[in-house]
Amino acid sequence: MASFEETGPRRPVIESIRVDRISPGARTWRTIRALLSLALALIILIPIFVMLITAFKSRVDITTPPPKLIFTPTLEGFVFLLTDRAIVTAGRLAEFQERAAAGEMNLFERIAFEGGLEITGPSDYVFRLRNSLIIAGTSTIASVVLGLLSAYAFSRFNVPGKGDLLFFILSTRMLPAVVVTIPIFLMYRQLRLHDTHIGMIFLYTVFNLSFSVWLLKGFIDEIPREYEEAALVDGYTRLQAFFKIVLPQAVTGIAATTVFCLIFAWNEYAFALMLTSQRARTAPPSIATMLGSGGLEWSAIAAGSLGFLIPVVIITFALRKYLLRGVTFGAIRQ
Repeated sequence: MASFEETGPRRPVIESIRVDRISPGARTWRTIRALLSLALALIILIPIFVMLITAFKSRVDITTPPPKLIFTPTLEGFVFLLTDRAIVTAGRLAEFQERAAAGEMNLFERIAFEGGLEITGPSDYVFRLRNSLIIAGTSTIASVVLGLLSAYAFSRFNVPGKGDLLFFILSTRMLPAVVVTIPIFLMYRQLRLHDTHIGMIFLYTVFNLSFSVWLLKGFIDEIPREYEEAALVDGYTRLQAFFKIVLPQAVTGIAATTVFCLIFAWNEYAFALMLTSQRARTAPPSIATMLGSGGLEWSAIAAGSLGFLIPVVIITFALRKYLLRGVTFGAIRQ
């Protein structure tokens, strides 16, 4: 009987064959694509970079042409953003000088005094950012929950007139928000929902619901019905099958829908400007109307925009694994 000796591990041979199959032209094209992607990413991030450095510039550095890339960082913009200020009067100047010399001022008070100002109280920015969190977060949860139930019904049941209903739901998303702002304003005045959290939550939920239904229906359509049918045969109720079979497999779609609905509600400007004034005013319209003693406080606007951007970035990065899978869900079929 002939004997065969082991000639060595096969994995390195296979890997070397795979590497050799990549032609030099393909490697060059891959490198070019990577460089183009990097250049495009840098171009897209230029406004973020400008906003970041502007938030830490002084008023003199912002207004001095040409724009400075090398400067001494300061928290002046954050002081203007988070506080209300007034010019220090001549009668109180000596008192403030004594406090500064004795080290009795905190960082914000010292920065304001260096500009000849005194802090009179907190600004409305934190309050309005909290309003954005409450309104955007609650409306996102409501639109995703209602959209998930509606999408499951449209996907799994023979709803009479399903095509017409889906088109009607989608048509509400086609309507520009500015067109209905005045009618909604008049209706909200009659219903006493103007400048209320409930009114804004209800409005954002309605506008996000059509997008939520259509997006989630596509994800649920990709989940095989056989899984639920097997669960029903095993004695599960329809509701138990939904929570234990469909819901875990739809997590990626729910995460993607949540991010998109949150971004819309978080960034919405027209409704927040027209339908709120004080109690329910959110951050987007308040950032754009920041005024200082000598005009627009660009450092405060940049600092406010930076603080407004951070929560969305944190949530998006927290859900990035599910978001990437959710966007590409159903793109590859077996």
